[in-house]
Amino acid sequence: MPMRTHAVTLTALTVAALAAGTALTAPAAAAPQKAAPPEFLAASELPPHPSSAWTAGPVADGFPAELAYCLGEGVPAYDYRHRVFHTDLDTGAVQVTVVTGSAAKGKALAALLNEEIRTCADRIEQSSPDVEATGRYYGELPVEEGAKVHGLHTETSWGATDVHLLSVGRDGTTVTVVGWGQMGDFGDAPVGAFKKTTTKAVDKLY
Repeated sequence: MPMRTHAVTLTALTVAALAAGTALTAPAAAAPQKAAPPEFLAASELPPHPSSAWTAGPVADGFPAELAYCLGEGVPAYDYRHRVFHTDLDTGAVQVTVVTGSAAKGKALAALLNEEIRTCADRIEQSSPDVEATGRYYGELPVEEGAKVHGLHTETSWGATDVHLLSVGRDGTTVTVVGWGQMGDFGDAPVGAFKKTTTKAVDKLY
């Protein structure tokens, strides 16, 4: 995801039965089934780019560096997985997912991530005086346990300008963050299409 600021510069079931001679024995307990990991967005499910196709990278472990400008040191330690997307031009995107231990933990993590994004513009300006940052809130989406959509615009003293869209959604214990960004301002951001992408991202987790 492009950023040009100093602050900137989202499992098998086995069953065994044992019988010994004429003695009857109970079947061995089935091994617990390992849940399938959450699914990620495909390149075709991102907001359409007017002149370049999206390419999806592999799903990888860890929290993506592409979201560090807003979600850095304040992100709790979980087993995150992510996928990075790019076009041939200046537009990039990323999705990160995490399965927490309970619905309550998932709710708390989603709330924390939303708050980190909400305060991102102020933190960028505090850490980089030569950057002017503005945040926007685009509302909540009625998908699973909900998703919230945010916008961020940054402009440097030397004229570099970038716009980002970020969303946080939850399905039970699982939280996903989707980010999109390119050069430009809020007028260049495909908010409607990004909301559809966010809804798809949360809906297809399981």
